[in-house]
Amino acid sequence: MHENLSKDMEEYIVSARKYRPTSFDTVVGQQALTTTLKNAVKSGKLAHAYLFCGPRGVGKTTCARIFAKAINCLTPTGEGEACGQCESCQAFNEQRSFNIFELDAASNNSVEHIKTLMEQTRIPPQVGKYKVFIIDEVHMLSTAAFNAFLKTLEEPPAHVIFILATTEKHKILPTILSRCQIYDFERMTVHDTINHLKAVAEREGIKYEEAALAVIAEKADGGMRDALSIFDQAVSFCQGNITYQKVIEDLNVLDAENYFQLVDYAVANKAMEMMVLLNQVINNGFDGGLLIQGLAKHVRNVLMARDPQTLPLLEVSDQQRERYQQQAAKCPIPFLYKALQLMNQCDINYRQSSNKRLLVELTLIEIAQITQPSDGDVPASGRQPKRLKTLFKNLIPQSQPKKAAPQVARTETVEQTPRNTQNTQSAPNTQNTPNHTNSQDATSSQPSRPKLKSSISFSWNNLREMSKPKKMVVIPGTLDDSDPNSIQKEEQQEFTQQDLELQWMSMCNRMPQKLSGIASRMKNMNPQITAFPQVEVAVDNQLAMEQMEQIKGSIVNTLKLYLHNNAITLHIRVAEHDQVHVLSRREQYELMEKENPPIGKLRELLDLVLA
Repeated sequence: MHENLSKDMEEYIVSARKYRPTSFDTVVGQQALTTTLKNAVKSGKLAHAYLFCGPRGVGKTTCARIFAKAINCLTPTGEGEACGQCESCQAFNEQRSFNIFELDAASNNSVEHIKTLMEQTRIPPQVGKYKVFIIDEVHMLSTAAFNAFLKTLEEPPAHVIFILATTEKHKILPTILSRCQIYDFERMTVHDTINHLKAVAEREGIKYEEAALAVIAEKADGGMRDALSIFDQAVSFCQGNITYQKVIEDLNVLDAENYFQLVDYAVANKAMEMMVLLNQVINNGFDGGLLIQGLAKHVRNVLMARDPQTLPLLEVSDQQRERYQQQAAKCPIPFLYKALQLMNQCDINYRQSSNKRLLVELTLIEIAQITQPSDGDVPASGRQPKRLKTLFKNLIPQSQPKKAAPQVARTETVEQTPRNTQNTQSAPNTQNTPNHTNSQDATSSQPSRPKLKSSISFSWNNLREMSKPKKMVVIPGTLDDSDPNSIQKEEQQEFTQQDLELQWMSMCNRMPQKLSGIASRMKNMNPQITAFPQVEVAVDNQLAMEQMEQIKGSIVNTLKLYLHNNAITLHIRVAEHDQVHVLSRREQYELMEKENPPIGKLRELLDLVLA
């Protein structure tokens, strides 16, 4: 029994090698290219150099071997195929042919290797007509090796044919490209890959579900070798019965049913259900960014399924194509366009976001409200208000993509004034909001503190901003400057040093990209209240002072707005020499080690030296 098991293990060959094509007719997905090569063999019109280009696992090296075998066949068939019976074919099949040489340029890329290869071109073939040199991954050759190869490639002996293969054609010198016939291999389509996997499964006696093979084909991303490798992995995991559920579990692929469900929820404006489904996906170990990418691909497929002209662009199984068509009938085209735009923006911002889950959640919420009817307060001109619709009862502020300061809707707060009381009465649903609070800050000089109805994405700066209209010119790009009027004259509220420092740092963070240099310097400055409400700031040098003087008016206006005091003045001066002391790296480390003794112990333990 142990001998039989050992024998079976020794005879096992992976599918990518076991089912490697041995003739042009068995090559999958490259019909036009193989037809051209067969015609060249039949007519005897052979070039002295060929270049096979294309992504990995599409048959470049395989076609090069089949072509080399057919070229040297003593009795080729009428279709341009090798007979497989002559001495040359037998020698090739047994890997003892002296007429066909393979060189891996990834590991033999020096000038010496190429010169050795060129010396072998002088010897004529013993059996057959040609000596064929197959150079794989030719783009890995060094520039010197390319130059050494150039002369022989241009005028090789009559009995020599070069077949070069590469995945990166753009890295090959133009002088090499101009001397070769170039063949571009295509990516494997999902349909061709599924059909080939079906044939392999039937020959191996393996049961399968077509949906499972479709997942493997999509995962392979156009490479047949990758598809066969994944197929072997799935066979081992599924023990001879490849099912859809087992394949997505083995490959850690998110079930496509989630995407169909999310789109159905979005069309029906069911944001809460989308949040629950997102939570389930994340709890199962999937990343929110991958969900957005997969959903964007899914929505793109739904869009393609709406029109018979774009239906062939769907690289899915026939069963999946029908499901896409059914869902496409329910989705308006504007919804699909807007959803793709929102998900693309989320994908761009995902890496830079400090709260990735919130970004994904807000994106799904925005998608869920695309098809929701407009609110009753939309003006006759059709302009949409800059806030969420009634999805969450007008409680959640929607951040604009190009404005750093969040805009807060007027219906999100309740102030103790007759005007806002009237607004509150016009929205009866607001009293049942679960997050409603009724606390006020007794120490604040404000007459009334706005009452918070939702804790999502709020800060006290936003609430201060709601209490008074924004009516002044400030630093471009830092605030919402939709209302260009000046601030009310009677604002004279008191503020503390802590309030000043907080608003100073917030202002620096909101400054536009063109002012990023001075904004970085201002973050290190320490504004001080000299004689209230006069503010003074010391800068390092005269150059920084000149730069700040240019935007001094905008700085003062911003502080007036956010500190609610129209009498603020700003004095900028150059700091005295004894006030400016920049710590060296060693001084910074010594100060840090003094404040945190464990750092010193860690340095001694790891035997680290400050460079």
